[in-house]
Amino acid sequence: MAIFVGFVGAYFVISPAIDSLNGDVAIGLLVGGAIIVLVGALDDRFDLSPKVKLLGQIIAACVVVYSGVVIDLVNVPFGDTTVSLTWLAVPLTIFWIVGVTNAINLIDGLDGLSAGVSGIATTTILVLALMMGNITVVLLSVILLGSIVGFLFYNFHPAKIFMGDSGALFLGFSLATLSILGFKQATVLSLLVPIMILGVPLSDTFFAILRRWVNNLPISKPDKSHLHHCLLQLGFSHRITVLIIYGVASIFGVAAVLLSYMSEQETIWGMVLLIVVLLAVMVLGAEAIGIISQTKKPVLQFFQKVKMMVSARSRMTK
Repeated sequence: MAIFVGFVGAYFVISPAIDSLNGDVAIGLLVGGAIIVLVGALDDRFDLSPKVKLLGQIIAACVVVYSGVVIDLVNVPFGDTTVSLTWLAVPLTIFWIVGVTNAINLIDGLDGLSAGVSGIATTTILVLALMMGNITVVLLSVILLGSIVGFLFYNFHPAKIFMGDSGALFLGFSLATLSILGFKQATVLSLLVPIMILGVPLSDTFFAILRRWVNNLPISKPDKSHLHHCLLQLGFSHRITVLIIYGVASIFGVAAVLLSYMSEQETIWGMVLLIVVLLAVMVLGAEAIGIISQTKKPVLQFFQKVKMMVSARSRMTK
């Protein structure tokens, strides 16, 4: 509640001084955010069913869509072709908002983790919005970042206050909306920059789904194998685990800025190389810490077999 109240209060103080602000979009974010916070607060108090929570999130997403925030175009790489999503635009936008909202909530497992990762993502969006001259996104990002930092001061380990579902859902909802608003008209690979910005929560959610599929568990079943759990199991302290994830989130943020710069310069192969390197590091890191499975590590096992074959041939040669 503190994050949301700080955000709303700062908006109404600052917004009258900004002439070029897109008021419809901002109000859509505020109204949708209020619905999200209400759903989260009720869940914190009464433990709502997943279906009720999902319904509330969809209603909040629909409010933002009604205000004009829609993923309506997808640009095809290796060319200047732009594909209009037509009837897919609205459901895709709702899916993105609901997905990111829940992804941020899923990583809210340690003091300061969700707030810090959200702050890094917001900073990245702010930098890119300044590069693009998007005043509305700049203003909303600055206000959101201020609300996060003010809260994080008391939320970092050992925490004195906790955000609960109301705060985590609002942060995810805001980041999802700002990422669409800022980058839905990027020149190349429109959806890739916001995916990169939100790399930590989205990859953690992806690995959670994959982990449950590999282990024949229901997707909705909670577990203790998220990124922060794995790092804790490796022996890192609470504070160091959070700082490591901050570092990973910062790497994704820098990569998003580089990707945006490359797209403006149309250096397609540089973009491809950056994406391939990030994916390779992410997969190897995930297998190394056992975020998918402690026993099934196909990529690392493949490299181990190659190493053994090379070693055996070397001994035969000698």
